[in-house]
Amino acid sequence: MRCELAPGIAGCRSVRRRTSSRNSCFTRSAHDTNVFIYSLDQTDARKARIALQIIRDHAALGNGAVSFQVVQEFFNVAFKRFPGAMTPADCAGYLLTVFRPLLAVHASIALYSEAFSIHTRFQIAWYDSLILAAASEANCSIRCEGASHRAYRPGLSIVRKR
Repeated sequence: MRCELAPGIAGCRSVRRRTSSRNSCFTRSAHDTNVFIYSLDQTDARKARIALQIIRDHAALGNGAVSFQVVQEFFNVAFKRFPGAMTPADCAGYLLTVFRPLLAVHASIALYSEAFSIHTRFQIAWYDSLILAAASEANCSIRCEGASHRAYRPGLSIVRKR
């Protein structure tokens, strides 16, 4: 499953929920691991700049969210793939400065149960099912290509990317 994060960044997943208040309408977003990986990508400065701006904006506005899965996947990559891989101390600093304000969904029996249901009903990959279950728990919706256009439950709509 590939979903749209921002124009120009293919392969990122973005979870969005529109909410309204008296005077404004904003989007709450939760992102897959790729946006964080792209923010440190030294091979594509444009992609890194866009990803970093998205992370900063959502952290500053308080309308961003990530699940525990995103944090785990990021650190798995960070220890291995980046040039001069991140050290545990680097990762601890990243956890406190970048992920702490965004971490909204933690592992639970309810989350796994919802992911099992999504995985079975929509026949999608397990880790994508966890991302969708986390989006549901965070009361978000998700725009995707390759996913069913039907909402699998109230509050989480899955629509095809145009």
